[in-house]
Amino acid sequence: MSRVGRSPITVPSGVEVKLNGSTVTVKGSQGELSHELPEPITLRQEENEIVVERPNDERQSRALHGLTRSLIWNMVVGVSEGFVKELDIVGVGYRAQAKGPAAIELALGFSHPVSVTAPDGITFEVPQPTRIIVKGIDKAKVGQVAADIRKLRKPEPYKGKGVRYLNERVMRKAGKAAK
Repeated sequence: MSRVGRSPITVPSGVEVKLNGSTVTVKGSQGELSHELPEPITLRQEENEIVVERPNDERQSRALHGLTRSLIWNMVVGVSEGFVKELDIVGVGYRAQAKGPAAIELALGFSHPVSVTAPDGITFEVPQPTRIIVKGIDKAKVGQVAADIRKLRKPEPYKGKGVRYLNERVMRKAGKAAK
């Protein structure tokens, strides 16, 4: 059996989980998320725990077992605590400026500023001109928005300039060797 799928999901106080056919809806203090269960996977709700079950040991069922458990766990954590990704901007003249909670403007060495607007459920914070905080309740959406911002100017290996995740290590290369 899947080691991930086997462990039950404990539902903290203040989080409400509803099963409606093959749809799971999780509601908490931060918001509400829903997920459509794949075909062979079923859920069983006990007092304050959710158990993800699979009907057989086929390859597809085993793969979906752990995946479904992880997705539902991320929903429970998202609606109770939320997810955060922090980005660091390195480079002379590179900076971010907040244009409200759902938009930022980046100066990344291009001839024009780059505007980024957040999709629904995502907010931006700019505590310093070189730090961006992406917040939201959907883990996949937070990670995708952070990856899209990083993709605008990836950290380059010679000087290390660009947008990187907080505490990301950039492998540095030696420049040209003089004769």
